[in-house]
Amino acid sequence: MAAPGTLNLEGTHTWGSRSIDEFEKLEQIGEGTYGQVYMAREKGTGEIVALKKVRMDNEKEGFPITAIREIKILKKLKHENIVNLKEIVTSKAEESNKFKGSIYMVFEYMDHDLTGLSDRPGMRFSVPQIKCYMKQLLTGLHFCHINSVLHRDIKGSNLLINNKGVLKLADFGLARSFNSEASGQLTNRVITLWYRPPELLMGAVRYGPAVDMWSVGCIFAELLIGKPILPGKSEIEQLGLIFQLCGTPDETNWPGCSKLPYMQQHKSDRVLKRRVRDIFRNVDKHALDLLDKMLTLDPNKRLSAKDALDAEYFWVDPLPCDPGSLPQYESSHEFQTKKRRQQQRQQAEEMAKRQRAGGGGGGGGPGGSGLPPHPHGRQGTVMGEEGGMVEEEGGVEVEGAQIVNGHGLWNGHGLWNGGNMGMWK
Repeated sequence: MAAPGTLNLEGTHTWGSRSIDEFEKLEQIGEGTYGQVYMAREKGTGEIVALKKVRMDNEKEGFPITAIREIKILKKLKHENIVNLKEIVTSKAEESNKFKGSIYMVFEYMDHDLTGLSDRPGMRFSVPQIKCYMKQLLTGLHFCHINSVLHRDIKGSNLLINNKGVLKLADFGLARSFNSEASGQLTNRVITLWYRPPELLMGAVRYGPAVDMWSVGCIFAELLIGKPILPGKSEIEQLGLIFQLCGTPDETNWPGCSKLPYMQQHKSDRVLKRRVRDIFRNVDKHALDLLDKMLTLDPNKRLSAKDALDAEYFWVDPLPCDPGSLPQYESSHEFQTKKRRQQQRQQAEEMAKRQRAGGGGGGGGPGGSGLPPHPHGRQGTVMGEEGGMVEEEGGVEVEGAQIVNGHGLWNGHGLWNGGNMGMWK
């Protein structure tokens, strides 16, 4: 038995016995929960893999508990829609700390993550493609849940896709085993803000698989309309956006919500109606039915992954396509697209400065078009940056805002405005 804070490799055969020197790092492709992720080549076989370097900066002794938890969970979860952890490799200790080398988790390489793929210029997912990705996501998540594992960080950058069209859940750094009968408390400081369910924002410390299903609902909506639907900048704003979309919680629509720790802090005299079906009324009926059941305030009424897979949405035409029939794309990861956007932004700023110095009026200023895509633009949309011009096929170009699928206005700041439906004023 390994001592607390150390990695127990008992029964893992060669895990931990090989050196990082047997791999050639090619480029950084991600930033995980607790370390960088690199695309690498195994020198002996030429196989391309992903190396996740475990961050040891704040570990005075032993191995990070988050890494131990992820390794333990991934050893248990062997499924075609869950990323495969191949082995653990190490590097030698440095002169500054002879007792601590680096540790890397070796994963199968996946060509894309969903965010990076969505951000490709001109990218538009077909309905069969969306159904294919959603079916795989739900299948992988259902496997997690029946094995008593909560992922707790479902978001686009943690959904990996290869050029065979296979989608896999990744980054289990925040995952936890759970027991529905256990009385212990869990932290509510998990799940990236835009995908965090209302019960966690309201302070719940006892929860289950429903927290992941809220995140899946946010991903589904994102695939349907082409951008994140709840882009809050703070926990308070996030709850406000949720209530404006899903209605004000009360004991009728969410029995027990009045007992949540932060309920009184967010209590308001203003009663908001649920507007999911109104806001997404242009979405296909079967897709809307599924989305509505996922974005349910009461976690006890929220659809499970198993029931979602049985939804009519997946069984009516057009059917989910076969993963192998999907097109192949050049490698696309969120980390790379963020880096590219930052470079584009810097270039646009430099160009604007030069033009201002020379008396020009183009570039990134009013009337110009030198602005980079909005950080959360999707499906070929170029969104407004700080009130810049935006344009989308089938939409209306306006100053700093965009009518999107008839659902309202995007104001270039990550918030919806009233638009033609009076949404979220």
